[in-house]
Amino acid sequence: MRTILSLLILLSPLALAGGSNYTMTPGISQPVGKITEWPVPTPKFARDPAPAPDGRIYIAVMQGNKLARFDPATQKFEEWNLPEGTRPHGLVIDEKGTVWMTGNGNGTLLEIPFRNGQPASMIAHKTPSGGSPHTIIFDGRDALWFTNQSADKVTRFDRRSGKMTEYGTRDGPYGLAMDRQGNVWFCQASGQRVGRIDAASGRVSELDLGKGSLPRRIAAASDNTLWVVRYGDGKLTHIDAQSAKVIKTYDMPAGESGRPYAVTVDGAGKVWANEIGTDTVTLFDPATEKFRVFALPSDNEGIRKMIVDAKGRLWYMGSHSGKLGVVE
Repeated sequence: MRTILSLLILLSPLALAGGSNYTMTPGISQPVGKITEWPVPTPKFARDPAPAPDGRIYIAVMQGNKLARFDPATQKFEEWNLPEGTRPHGLVIDEKGTVWMTGNGNGTLLEIPFRNGQPASMIAHKTPSGGSPHTIIFDGRDALWFTNQSADKVTRFDRRSGKMTEYGTRDGPYGLAMDRQGNVWFCQASGQRVGRIDAASGRVSELDLGKGSLPRRIAAASDNTLWVVRYGDGKLTHIDAQSAKVIKTYDMPAGESGRPYAVTVDGAGKVWANEIGTDTVTLFDPATEKFRVFALPSDNEGIRKMIVDAKGRLWYMGSHSGKLGVVE
């Protein structure tokens, strides 16, 4: 295990991109408040948008059992059917353009290579514990990491060997992120803690955020800190990755009723977080400790994941509204 995990020490720049640990580095957000939305072709609980290196946005259509792709240049969608029972949840695109999706419905990690812009043969990798694979990140080198909520596991998949290594936890692991040392952090969504898998030893430790916090998602910043949204009490927590201690916790604008759900970080360290209870997204500046609030154009959006692209634009998927949106 030590040999496998030591690969994480030699991180490529891709792993340090921040935000949601995707293949591209997020740009700096300078929003003027322009928000545009497009209805997805199959509005059956589409979720978790992911940016590709070429700038296109991929989406998991969970209840429709599809992979969707949106091209910002043409403003057009494409969709492809997935193996029966996949019920995709999270996805990430690696540097080769391969899409990796968590099969929440059948306990798989789905590998979808692309050739000439279209999917080639799909490979379903079974997880050792089955369960319900959830959020996924890419380390920028050789490994995919994903949470397995119902199995109470966090799993590492090695692209070269195809080996999966599981780490036990509790309270429904949900969002996850990677710090600059390659340590993997994850939220225990039905509890009050964030967990940490040490890159050198594989040891799992926990940081308690307090009763009722219900941490939902976590994002990495380039300064080796992390940001956690707390669905249970309406707060945003800043964590120092090196010391594994809380720096400060902030009340979000809508308070407890806002139910913050998704979080990501731009290239300048500013923090985007949504409030699913009030159909708003917020931009927090750590330098001024102030929030900007953006009201979304649709009611009952149901945002569960957001990302910042290379141009600094915030992309979100309204799982309830069936609309993909961007804040520019």
